[in-house]
Amino acid sequence: MAKQKIAVLFGGASSEHEISLISAYSVLTNIPKEKYDVVCIGITKKGHWMYYPGEYENIKNGTWENNPDCCTALISPDRIHKGIIVIGDNDVYLRKVDAVFPVLHGANGEDGSIQGLCQLAGLPCVGCDMTSSAICMDKSITHTVLDTAGIRTARYLTLMRNTISGLDEMCVSVEEKLGYPVYVKPSSAGSSVGVSRAANREELKDGLKKAFAHGDKVVVEEEIIGKEVECAVLGNGGTDLLASVPGQITPAEGFYDYDAKYKNGTSVLDIPAKITDEEMHALRDIAMKAYRACGCRGMSRVDFFVTDNGIILNEINTIPGFTPISMYPKLMENMGITYPALLDKLIQLTSDQNDN
Repeated sequence: MAKQKIAVLFGGASSEHEISLISAYSVLTNIPKEKYDVVCIGITKKGHWMYYPGEYENIKNGTWENNPDCCTALISPDRIHKGIIVIGDNDVYLRKVDAVFPVLHGANGEDGSIQGLCQLAGLPCVGCDMTSSAICMDKSITHTVLDTAGIRTARYLTLMRNTISGLDEMCVSVEEKLGYPVYVKPSSAGSSVGVSRAANREELKDGLKKAFAHGDKVVVEEEIIGKEVECAVLGNGGTDLLASVPGQITPAEGFYDYDAKYKNGTSVLDIPAKITDEEMHALRDIAMKAYRACGCRGMSRVDFFVTDNGIILNEINTIPGFTPISMYPKLMENMGITYPALLDKLIQLTSDQNDN
């Protein structure tokens, strides 16, 4: 059987660019070589797309862009092409691919933009489609969808830069609806980028400024005291949907922010989570219900707080981290699915989507 050709996209014009490089290195070194030929497409922070023919190690350390053999490359939106247009110094040629694997975190990768491009191109794309990616990326819309599905989330308030005159007015709205303390989050940024905790008006103002630096919409949520528990979900939403045994994160300090997730490596991960069997079963059921409600396919990591007063869904990540310390592959490994087998399954699920 001929090998499938998979275009792996990494980097991206995103605040999570560096994490994408680490995730992509892990994916590239674990994808079953006997089944797949890989075409590497790197995207710089400025949004320049390049075909990268070099060593995977240089992706992880960020020097891939300096390879002299890099050249411009892009997914053709023309469905006749079914592949990547590569533009060299002296020629232009087409590299056909069977599927696209976006290992891109955050904006311009996890938000439906790449998924929409693949839809235009008629190319199967690993993971969630354009609509479900956009729903889960925007925390305000996620709240709306989950509320409609009867899934409990934190009390929240959405603030738009162009509808409220100033920070003081925003603070009054937060204080009247939520009180303190609260968490201030950019509505459409991942990996806790731009997130801060506010216990008074001054901290709230600082948090709003920080969050608005990442977009024009901010979500402010009540503080939830509880165990931070995550569940990995795999499948296209049918009867074969798999929700992993949940894992628990104990942040080294404060909350599980960007540095705690990817830089410090000091937070403690426990699999299984330190919760009751009843909570375990309920959480897995809620994870699958939320996955289906948002229209997810392929994969997502669903994050929760388990409190003395019940289970509260925090967020859904449609392209979870694939670094060596990331929870999604660790949770699936705990379910007996090795990293290479997981990647193989995700590509197979993409083929199933295409067949349907």
